[in-house]
Formats: sequence, C-alpha cells, structure tokens
Amino acid sequence: MELKKLMVLTAAFSMAVSITACSSNNNGNNGGNAAATTAPADNATATNAANSGDATAAGDIKPEEGASLLVWESKEERVFAEEIAKQFTAKYNVPVKIEEVAPPDQVGKLTQDGPSGLAADVVLIPHDNLGKAASASLLLPNDIFAEQTKAANTEASIVGSSYDGELYGYPRAAETYALYYNKSLVKEAPKTFDDVIAFGKTFTDKAKNKYGIMWEVGNMYFGYPFIASTGGYLFGKDGTDKDDIGLNNEGAIEGLKTFVKLKEVLPIKSGDINADIKRSLFSSGDVAMDMTGPWELAAYKQALGDKLGVAPVPTVDGKTAITFSGIKIFAVNAYTQYPNAAKLYAEFASSKESQLELNKLVGSIPTNNEALKDPQITGDPYISAFAEQAKNSQPMPSIPEMGNVWSPVNAALPEIWDNNADPKAAMDKAVQQIKDLNNGAAAK
Repeated sequence: MELKKLMVLTAAFSMAVSITACSSNNNGNNGGNAAATTAPADNATATNAANSGDATAAGDIKPEEGASLLVWESKEERVFAEEIAKQFTAKYNVPVKIEEVAPPDQVGKLTQDGPSGLAADVVLIPHDNLGKAASASLLLPNDIFAEQTKAANTEASIVGSSYDGELYGYPRAAETYALYYNKSLVKEAPKTFDDVIAFGKTFTDKAKNKYGIMWEVGNMYFGYPFIASTGGYLFGKDGTDKDDIGLNNEGAIEGLKTFVKLKEVLPIKSGDINADIKRSLFSSGDVAMDMTGPWELAAYKQALGDKLGVAPVPTVDGKTAITFSGIKIFAVNAYTQYPNAAKLYAEFASSKESQLELNKLVGSIPTNNEALKDPQITGDPYISAFAEQAKNSQPMPSIPEMGNVWSPVNAALPEIWDNNADPKAAMDKAVQQIKDLNNGAAAK
C-alpha cells in the first residue's frame, strides 16, 4: 500500500513526509482543466447555503454545466477508482478520468500543477501531507458536506482530515497496525505484553533464529504504543501544538519500561530487523508474532492459510495500546474549474457504500461508522481486528513540524534497545532535538 511505503520503507527519510515534486508532465489532464488557472476556484456559489449550517445545502448542490473531472488515484486502488467513476458518471452525468499518481507524491505534484490548471480536480493524499497542502492554500475546505462527513466517520479520521481547525478532507480509509500471530504456535492471541514475554521465554532461541515476537523496534511508527498507551503524546491536543511535546513525560517513560523488557524475547540489534527479514521469519514459522500493518495481509494469508490470526496490539502496562494511524483522504484542488462537481465526487467516493466497495476490492479499513458495523467488516476476522485497533489509534500529526520528529526518536529507540541507554535520558535528548529543529524551522 502507498501509505505503507510512505511510513515504513523510509526510516532513512524518517517517514518525515517530505514531499518530492514529481514531473510536471501531466498529459492525462481533462480538457476542462487544460487552460491555465491563475487563482483558486470561486467557491461562493457552492458554499452560500452551507455556510449557514443548513443541513439541506448538501442536497442542493449540483455539478456545473459541462463539468468533467480528473482524479488522481493510486495504482493499487485503480480498480476501485474505475468502478466509482463509472457509478458517479451514471448518477451525475459528469465524465471522470483517472490518472495514477502515488498518494505520497500528490501534494508535490499539486504544488507544481495546481496554479497552471494541470492538476487533478480531486486528489487522494495521506492525511499527514494535509498540513503542507492546506497551509499553501492548495485545497478547498470540505464545507458543504462538513456536518455529514463529521457525523458519518470516526473521530480519528476527522482529526486526520482537518488542519488548523478546518475540515479539508473526505476520509475514505484508515491504516494502522495490529498483531499477527501463528495459531499453530500461539494458541490464543496474547492480551498483554506480559503474555507476549511469557510466551517468548518458551519459544525464543537466538541460536536457531527463532523469536516469540518481532517488529521494527527502531522505528517510532511501530514503537508509538510504548510511548502513547501510558500517557506519552506528540504535539498536544489532536497533534496541533508544536510546543507541547510529551514524548519524555512520566507516562512515556513508564511505557518504555515494557519496550525494554521485550528485549528478553527479541535479543537482537534493531538494525538486524527490517520488513523483509521479518516477513521471511514469520512466514516460515520462526517468528510467532509480528506487529505490522494490513499491507502484509495478503502475503501472510498465502504463507499461513488458516493458521494466521490477527488481533489488536496487546495492552501496555495494563493500558489499551494506542497505535499510530494514517488516514487516506480525498481533497478538492483549490484551482479546480468545477468545485461543485469535485466536492460531489469526493463525497460520493468516500460514502459508506464506496468504502465497503473499496474494502471488497483492495481490503481497506473503512472510516465510516456504519461501514465498520457492516457484516462485511465485522465478519472478516482479519479486517475486523485492524478496525478494532484503528478505534484506539491516533492519526499522525499533520503539522509541518512532524517532519522534525522521526530522526530524533528513531535514533533514541535504538540507543535504548541496542545500547541500554536510560529511556528518560534518551527521550530528553530527542525532545530537545525536536524543539531545536522546530525553532530553527520557525526562524526561517
């Protein structure tokens, strides 16, 4: 999955969500957007009723005369985009063209192509790219459908779809990690990390390269439960206050005690663990449990068949595990010539029905509350486990300062794991580095 690529493949880029500008060659633009655009769309017509809070406003919106849309989608999810585009055109008589652009690349491409009128009308982005796009005025707010979007979707997805108090996104899928386990080795999913340690003591054998559990211990994305579950946090309320950093508070240090204890059943260096090694060992039965995301589900199903189990992440020091989550969101290009049609598409393609279609086609986790209760989701033992964990997740902060967090913390965790550094001292150092980077960025 693209979000996985963004967050996991790049400990080097530190999952900092730096946006690399793509080639501006966009030969697939729809004809309506070919003309150069020098100013963002005039959205007054589309929002007059909505600004009054009138619940009927969403029902009153109509596509502009002669509207046509270009939508950027991920390659992996194109099958969904084609189906939804067909349904949307049938309902609204608005042609929709799909162009493949990796979601992590879309804000960079929008920055280049938006003002010239070459960008898509509707974009699909990981929520932690939202701050850059919104602060650059590249997106139209989700105003007309704001109330129904907020009512229909999980709180975490609404937080992830908002920036600086404004709702921009139309959430369509959540992504977090859970605990995969081999049922032939682990008879029942562990409820606590103490249970994990107890099992690991009976299974781990470093000489045979066998381990009770494995995860990318040097990667803060996966290490966040050992910080947040017991009271640590990033950037204050809803991840919006760059000056309120709780990565080294009493709760965070308490949770890191569990992190340290797990070294007993995973006695290897952090640098000796990566996704490929982990996948190989879990698939062969040499690792009994793996903490990772839904992007591994297809491969693990193939490797283990009915021996595969998925459960929420075990509790940390008696507290429900809090994981990081990413939200994939639709957003509307501020330079679109067809804001009504684009907003209609974003809402249509993120509805309950559309999210269930996306799950059916590519195995995504819905954000729509009703979709999460649908038998299609609750009846799937794998997806329902991820959905359950997603309810206890925190969207990664989308403020630009989030880019300053990864490198310091991804250095602190290996210091604690590999070199027995004192967790408080290591996290104090990381927090100071983050503050220095934040202040340096603000001074520019």
